[in-house]
Amino acid sequence: MKGRVIALDTLRGRQAAALIVDGRLEDFLIDPPDNAPVPGAIYRGIVERPMKGQGGVFVKLPDGASGFLRQVSGLVPGRPVLVQVSGAAEPGKAVPLTARLLFKSRYAILTPDAPGLNVSRRIRDAAVRAELDDLASGAMAGAAPGLGLILRSACAGADPEAVTRDIALMRGLAGAVLSDLAGGPELLVDGPGAQETAWRDWADPPPDEVAKGEGTFDALGVDGFLADVLSPRVPLPGGGHMMVEPTRALIAVDVNTGPDTSPAAGLKANIAAARDLPRQLRLRGLGGQVVVDFAPVPKKERALLEQVLRAAFKADGAESSLSGWTTLGLYELVRKRDRRPLAEELA
Repeated sequence: MKGRVIALDTLRGRQAAALIVDGRLEDFLIDPPDNAPVPGAIYRGIVERPMKGQGGVFVKLPDGASGFLRQVSGLVPGRPVLVQVSGAAEPGKAVPLTARLLFKSRYAILTPDAPGLNVSRRIRDAAVRAELDDLASGAMAGAAPGLGLILRSACAGADPEAVTRDIALMRGLAGAVLSDLAGGPELLVDGPGAQETAWRDWADPPPDEVAKGEGTFDALGVDGFLADVLSPRVPLPGGGHMMVEPTRALIAVDVNTGPDTSPAAGLKANIAAARDLPRQLRLRGLGGQVVVDFAPVPKKERALLEQVLRAAFKADGAESSLSGWTTLGLYELVRKRDRRPLAEELA
C-alpha cells in the first residue's frame, strides 16, 4: 500500500483515526473512553492555592477536577482564570494547564496576547507567502488588540474563501471565550476529537486517500498495526530489536543487535532504532523522561548517532528536549506528554 492514507473509523465504539504512510502506521488517535479533560480544551477555572517551590497554582475545574498552572504572578486565589489543557494528565495528578490560549483550526491559529500576522515557515514560495500575507491582513482587519494570527501550512493551495471563513469562525470563538470570565468552573471549548485532530493536523502534506466508514480499519489492517504497537518488542533490520517499556519513573528503551554482534551490525541497529524512536513514542502515547540503552557504541560514533536522533525528533514535531549521554553511556531525553498512553486508551 503506497502513499499517504488517512483512515477514519470507529474502534470499541469510539471515533478513531489512523495515518498510514507507504503501508506503515505513522500515527493513531482515538477518543477517550471517559470525560477526562482533552488537550486543547479551554476552561474557566477558579484559582486555588499556590504551590510554594513549584512555581504554580492549582486551578479548580468542573466536576471536581483539578489542574496545575505554572504561573503565579497576577493570579488571586478565588478569582476566575481562563486556561487551556496543555497535555495529558498522569494518573493521580492534576491536569497540566496553560494560560496562553491557542484557538486552532485547519488553516489558522489565533493567538491572544501575541499580536502579529505570520505564515507557516513550511510555505517557502515567496508569491504564495505574499498572497497569504494579504489574505491575513484582510481577514484580521478590526480584530481586538493583541489578537495574533498564524496561517498554517495547509493554507498553501487552499481556497482563499475557505481560509477566510475559517479565520472568521476562530475570531468569533476567541471573542466569545475571552469575554466569558464571569462565573464558576466551566468548560468553554471542548478539546478536538480524534477525527477532528486528524483532519486538522494531518492535512499537510495532502493525503493521497481519505478512507472512512465502517470496515475501513479492517480493510487497511489497522488492528494488526495496533497489536504491534502494544508489544514492547520492535523489530529492527538485520535481526536486531529494541524494547520500549514504560515504568513509573521513566520510559526505558533497550537496543539489541541480535545474532550479529559486530560493530557494523551494532551501528546499523542503533541508527535504525534512533530513526524509529519518535514514531514509537508517538504511537504508544508515551512521554516524560526517556532513557535509551543503545547497543555498544564507540565514543567516536556517538556524535553520528546523536545527529540521527536530533533529525528524527525534529521531524516528529512534538516538544522534546535531548539531554545527551550520561557517564554510564546511556542517552537521555524528555518528550512532552501530549496524549494518554495507547495501552490505557485500549485497556
